[in-house]
Amino acid sequence: MTTPNELTVMYRPVGPEELELLRQSDFKRWPPRLPEQPIFYPVTNEEYAAEIAGRWNVRDGGYGAVTRFQVRTSFMIRYQIQRVGGSHHTEWWVPAEDLEDLNDNIVGSIEVIREFKS
Repeated sequence: MTTPNELTVMYRPVGPEELELLRQSDFKRWPPRLPEQPIFYPVTNEEYAAEIAGRWNVRDGGYGAVTRFQVRTSFMIRYQIQRVGGSHHTEWWVPAEDLEDLNDNIVGSIEVIREFKS
């Protein structure tokens, strides 16, 4: 059983477009998913987020960043952690229709903790 004060730390790699949308929300909310993005994929660790940001986001947009944010654990317990590769390649799969609920359960701000440029 979780207490109301327990928080889950999450990471998400972002490119320049998603970072701009975060800025527009004052780093408080994730933007809605596009139709071709039915799942929101926050990851469980900074190492995995940095791999994605440094390799894929930089390749695709010239810039990548790792963000960190905290979500109430009482909300996140409904989602299982998925392993999608190596032992540290772990993430949550949050359906796009649940993103607003996730945003409502963010505690504090979404912060940029690492940046990568081409």
